[in-house]
Parts: sequence; C-alpha cells; structure tokens
Amino acid sequence: MYKVKKLHLSDLHEHMLDSFERRQVTTNVWMVESNDFIEKEDRFVDDWSIERKREIVNHFKSTIARGGSVIVAEQDMNVIGFVVIEAETFGELTAYRELSYIHVSLPFRGMGIGRKLFIKAQEVAKQLGVDKLYIGAHPSVETQEFYKRMGCVIAEEIYHEIYQRETRDIQLEITL
Repeated sequence: MYKVKKLHLSDLHEHMLDSFERRQVTTNVWMVESNDFIEKEDRFVDDWSIERKREIVNHFKSTIARGGSVIVAEQDMNVIGFVVIEAETFGELTAYRELSYIHVSLPFRGMGIGRKLFIKAQEVAKQLGVDKLYIGAHPSVETQEFYKRMGCVIAEEIYHEIYQRETRDIQLEITL
C-alpha cells in the first residue's frame, strides 16, 4: 500500500529518488497539427541518471522554498511517484502554474497512482489560488492518453519558455 502526501522541506533528502525508475520506451507520439492530434512513429528512450535524480531533488527544494508544491506517492519509505507544481504564476489571460513533473516509477505504472497524484495536484493548486495548470507534456501516445483521460486540453496560451525546453512536448492545460 502506498500513501500520497505533500512534502515539506524537512522531508527532502539527496537520495530520495535513487530507486526511482524513470525509464520510458516510446514508439509512437502524438503531434498537434491544425489543433488536432496526429499519431506518428518516433522511437526513443527516456531515463534518468543518478545525477539527474539528484538535480530533481534540488529542484524540489527550490520549488517548495519559493512557494510551489511537491506531492509524492510513497511505499515503504520509497518514492514511487511524484508531481511538482511550480511557484510562479503566469499567463496573459489567466493565472497558470506549471505542473512541471508528474512521474510514476516503472514497476508501479498502471495502478492508478498517476491519477491519484494528478487529482491531489489539482486540489493543492486550487488551494494556491490557481485557475489552470499548464503542462508541457511528453508526446508519447501513452502519456497523452493519460492527460486526455484526466481532462486536459491543448493550452489556450502557449508559454514559450516552457515550449522551448522541449519543442516536441504537447502544451496542455486543465481548468481547476
């Protein structure tokens, strides 16, 4: 059994993601053309080194310190999933905050953990006074299907700083 909780700075430690398995093999992606999704073949693997995991833990620290939120799913004191809501609000038409990470460790995918994390992130974002969450989402078919099931749509505003980080990502939003 696992538990979902919002982290505090005192909960963080350098090795907390060491056992986390980011590995994702992508074979097909969705691309947006004329405001519609088109599926195309594109094969690549995403994974994180120990150094990258430590960078993400440091990002957790700075996010919480600046007023953002980190929510984790834990089992036996191991992080098996997490979501990050950034501290900065942006957008010309609305008050967005970026949902910059949502990941579930490979052995725990398909168990509803991502859904629970996403729902908890929406609750926390509402408490922060956010109108919408903005997501630069991985283009894999599986990832895009997850976001569609969660109610996400193509973003009304494109935040270019987020788009430029990974131009293959699909820019999505969800109204809270």
